[in-house]
Amino acid sequence: MEVSKPFIIREVNDKKTRKEFLDFPARLYKKDKNWSRPLNEDIEKVFDPKQNKKFRQGNAIRYLLQNAEGRVIGKIAAFYDDGSAKNEQPTGGIGFFDCINNQEAANLLFDKSKEWLQLQGMEAMDGPVNFGERDSFWGCLVEGYTEPLYNMPYNFPYYKDLFLNYGFGLYFNQYTYHMKFIRSELQDVVAEKGMRVLNNPDYSFEMIRMDQAEKYALDFMEIFNKAWARFPGVPKMRKIQAMALMKEIKPIADPRLIYFGYHKGQPVAFFIMMPDISQIFKKFNGNFNLFNKIRFLYLLKVRKKVNRVMGRIFGVVPQFHGKGVESGLVMAFARHAFNPNFPYSDLEMNWIGDFNPIMMKTVEQIGGKINKIHQTYRYMFDRNKPVKRMGKVNQ
Repeated sequence: MEVSKPFIIREVNDKKTRKEFLDFPARLYKKDKNWSRPLNEDIEKVFDPKQNKKFRQGNAIRYLLQNAEGRVIGKIAAFYDDGSAKNEQPTGGIGFFDCINNQEAANLLFDKSKEWLQLQGMEAMDGPVNFGERDSFWGCLVEGYTEPLYNMPYNFPYYKDLFLNYGFGLYFNQYTYHMKFIRSELQDVVAEKGMRVLNNPDYSFEMIRMDQAEKYALDFMEIFNKAWARFPGVPKMRKIQAMALMKEIKPIADPRLIYFGYHKGQPVAFFIMMPDISQIFKKFNGNFNLFNKIRFLYLLKVRKKVNRVMGRIFGVVPQFHGKGVESGLVMAFARHAFNPNFPYSDLEMNWIGDFNPIMMKTVEQIGGKINKIHQTYRYMFDRNKPVKRMGKVNQ
């Protein structure tokens, strides 16, 4: 590939280039008060074959873009995995994109990623996405330039134009909903449905008990595989993964934010929320060393410096949609959330795709209002093929 003389593309393949990949955004956003630096280890584990299982049937590469003086002005990652087979055509991904406001610079990064993905047999690329789960580092922010949630992307408004001008097309929107923990936000229909289900002896709703982690891990796995694993690109969860998730969230979990619903003793729904720890991590400049780990636990558990909650994942087994189970979960949670001593004031539910109208309706009924929009784009290598929007989920 011919590279314009003012620019040089380098692969990230040693300690120095990895450091530049992590540090460049801090320089790019240094005057933006809303930007919050992710933890270095959260990014690095995405590209560590020992920690990221997607390397078992896929691969990833990272690039830096430098100007003639050797200063980094952009970065990107390209990747693919076995999930690409679930698309109409083999589709790789690009992500962790940051760049100065220069279309030529962005095009060089996109071109280099496209070239590498074509060598891997890909016929399209989605971006900006993650070489991992959808709940982190996924999407281009186009509305709602406020402080981001933990590991949710934040970028300058011009990023959208860099993608669209290159030729990417919109694949789907991701909405983040916001609500205050006040009773007036809750619609009457939700309260009525919720109380009806709560009073039905066939249903039960309970707050998680962290001393029974294995039981809830299995319940979570059962619900997830029925509610989410039917979505394109979402594989079934195994017990070892469910247990790992419980182990991951345990140090920061607040049991008052995690609820499960049951029908005649069978798990049918869950709602997992977490304290938005980015409110603390933003003070650490990407470093999570021993000192900052001690600071983190002190600020979270003792000083209680987090007042915002983020919806991590919400699931209802399909045959129980429309039966009030969602409302039952909400009302079980509301017993604590509407208490004046409840330590949290705000909830943000992120990553609700426009391809999932039932979930959108459910969140709106409990008082959620869209306050951020991220977009996922797709680029077809055959320029005669149009980008098809992601289809609505069959509920």
